[in-house]
Amino acid sequence: MMDEEELKKKLTPEQYRVLREKGTEAPFSGELLHEKRDGMYRCKVCGNALFSSDAKFDSGTGWPSFDQAIPGSTKTTVDDSYGMHREEITCAQCGSHLGHIFPDGPTGTGNRYCVNSVCLELDPKKL
Repeated sequence: MMDEEELKKKLTPEQYRVLREKGTEAPFSGELLHEKRDGMYRCKVCGNALFSSDAKFDSGTGWPSFDQAIPGSTKTTVDDSYGMHREEITCAQCGSHLGHIFPDGPTGTGNRYCVNSVCLELDPKKL
């Protein structure tokens, strides 16, 4: 794992702010919001496989949303910042902030993993 100075050089200032300082990108601004290609969504910092494109859905919230993560790929912690009670999602491998999980998903899992686009990279399936 890179140290924070190396990460500051690897990531854009926006990526660093969101991934390492628990920021949030502006809604409807992420490049992966409307992405439709099949593949694996990976952590921008360490490459850990986080979400399959099969789990992605349009929640209308302005951030990429998934109904489930790859088992063991994420961790959750209570986030009571900004006067809200939420569950923060982080990468289980490198600890980077990804977004939050909410219990209002439309599928059988009942989950909506609300993830910042800048935290992810899509590894498209080769056809």
